[in-house]
Parts: sequence; C-alpha cells; structure tokens
Amino acid sequence: TLKGLKDWKARLSYFLQNSSTPGKPKTSKKSKQQTFIKPSPEEAQLWSEAFDELLASKYGLAAFRAFLKSEFCEENIEFWLACEDFKKTKSPQKLSSKARKIYTDFIEKGSSKRVLFQINIDFQTKTLIAQNIQEATSGCFTTAQKRVYSLMENNAYPRFLESEFYQDLCKKPQITTVP
Repeated sequence: TLKGLKDWKARLSYFLQNSSTPGKPKTSKKSKQQTFIKPSPEEAQLWSEAFDELLASKYGLAAFRAFLKSEFCEENIEFWLACEDFKKTKSPQKLSSKARKIYTDFIEKGSSKRVLFQINIDFQTKTLIAQNIQEATSGCFTTAQKRVYSLMENNAYPRFLESEFYQDLCKKPQITTVP
C-alpha cells in the first residue's frame, strides 16, 4: 500500500539520519548528519545476491534495520551489530563491560530491551554465554551471533527482498518524454 511505503520511507529516513556504525565516531555537529546516498537500482539489486552484500552497504543496512523494525524484530540486527562491535574490542576491561551489556540487553531473562529474540536462542547457548562472560573473550557470543545471522538470512532477508520498499529501490527511473 502507498501509506505503508510512506511509513517505511519515513522510518528509513530516521535510521539513515540516526544510525552510526558501531565503534566509529559520529559525525561532528558542524556536518549535521552522516550523508547516505540512495543507491542506484543496480547497487540495490546487488543486495539480493547475498545477505552479506546487504549488510556491507550502509544504506542497505539502514534499510534492513528499518524493515526489521517494521516487523518488530529489530533486536536481531541490533544484537548482530553489537557482536560485530564487540569482536573488534581489544581492551580486556572493555570486553568485559561490553559482554555484560550485550548479555543484559539481549539475552538475560527480563532484559531491558523487548527481547522476542530470546526464544531463538536455546537454553544451552544462553548458559554457555553466561559462563563465557565471566572471563570475556571476543568469541563469547559467536554461537548466538551465528544463529541470529542465520535466522535473519533465512527469514527476514527474503521478506525484505520481497518488500515494496526494496522493489521500489530496484526500479529504474522512468524517463518521460514530452512531445
């Protein structure tokens, strides 16, 4: 529907204006906001070739996040991004504090975020993570992150590719000629 597409575009615009890559500095106040250039239809079509292509594109990632938010499952991409940032952490102190934050935000029962995602991580994995974060290493969340990635790749990603918004991005602009 047209209203749904407008809502989607508004949500994407919000994510494009308010997203920053984890671990990277935010843009300065002088530049106001990060600039995202709408991809060409050809670039957008590349996203359908592989889930990693979509995640590697800043615009693609923001579009996918907006899509997941519209489906009330954005915690999956948020968890995946938090894990990507976590794996780049070098300081043992920061590893430990980030591990606890990821655990409390996304895994711990009764967590601070709306965690529908909990049902997608089995009890053994949760228990393993709870043990691993006691002495955090960059691999604490590897199993859970792989499961969430697979869930997104096999469920949400195909729906994203079928979405009206994505289909609209892939359309070549119509050239109209005036007689």
